[in-house]
Amino acid sequence: MSSARFTVSHAADAHFERGLRSFFEYRDLGIRQATYGRVVAHVIRAAAGTDFSSQPHLHHTTFQLVYVLKGWIEFEYEDQGTVRLLAGSCVYQPPGIRHREVGHSEDVELLEIVMPADFRTEEVASVQP
Repeated sequence: MSSARFTVSHAADAHFERGLRSFFEYRDLGIRQATYGRVVAHVIRAAAGTDFSSQPHLHHTTFQLVYVLKGWIEFEYEDQGTVRLLAGSCVYQPPGIRHREVGHSEDVELLEIVMPADFRTEEVASVQP
């Protein structure tokens, strides 16, 4: 087995579906399959007509990066406070950092890259330990 397979994802073939958060839609970019589950990459956008509700949580990952393509999003991070990300902003979320989403614009779109592809999310009592 090679270390990875070549893959291309075109906008014309884009398919969004509900995923981890009910108020978001996710477009899988095919990276999970190409890397045999080592990495997942997807575009995330606000799901029209859904109520926003975010609980404090953390992810069991080895790497997580979020890049804002469009709109804005705010997170509250453990030991960092509230961080507002605008189009062009990028955040690296260290493994296990407690956080929660505070809000986002109706047109928000994000690129998220996570390792491993099948990571676990754990709800926590608060953002602060």
